Amino acid sequence: MPSASQSGSNNSNPDRIIFNSSDKPHAYDPVSQSEYFKDVLGRRIMAFAVDFFIIFVFSMAVNVLLFFAGIFTLGLAWLLFGLAFPAVALSYTAYTLSRPESATIGMRVMELQMRTWYGAPMYALLAAFHAIIFYVSIAFFTPFVLLVALFTRRKRCLHDLIAGTIVINTDTKAKSYKQT
Repeated sequence: MPSASQSGSNNSNPDRIIFNSSDKPHAYDPVSQSEYFKDVLGRRIMAFAVDFFIIFVFSMAVNVLLFFAGIFTLGLAWLLFGLAFPAVALSYTAYTLSRPESATIGMRVMELQMRTWYGAPMYALLAAFHAIIFYVSIAFFTPFVLLVALFTRRKRCLHDLIAGTIVINTDTKAKSYKQT
């Protein structure tokens, strides 16, 4: 059986996947492609505000439904009130980021998109993981989460580094920055 250090086209064990990070280089270079990173942090905060408002509205609608469901279930549905916001936030983020645009509604408004560190579009499981890491890191490291982005070349926040994602300008926005 080959060791983990061997690069791997060994067909003797097809279930074994050997991943070398050099197989997939970073997709966006902040030096040669600076237009993808220009003004991302400020617009990302605005996108979060839009998304938070949307999640809040959906959560309130779910809470109203839970209230009426609680009347019919003799209060049993009221036990779910605490889960409404996290469930809506996770569902919203996973669904919107896994769409072909790889962006939430707020990110689309601000002309941003999220990609994996090697440039692939987002998928639902990674989007959900990113959302969980975001909310957990905000709860424990509120200012630090955003401060990290000021010191990383690709303007990645703490939860982006953990999840292996990157937020960049859309191609249209990047082209407009490149022309100016």
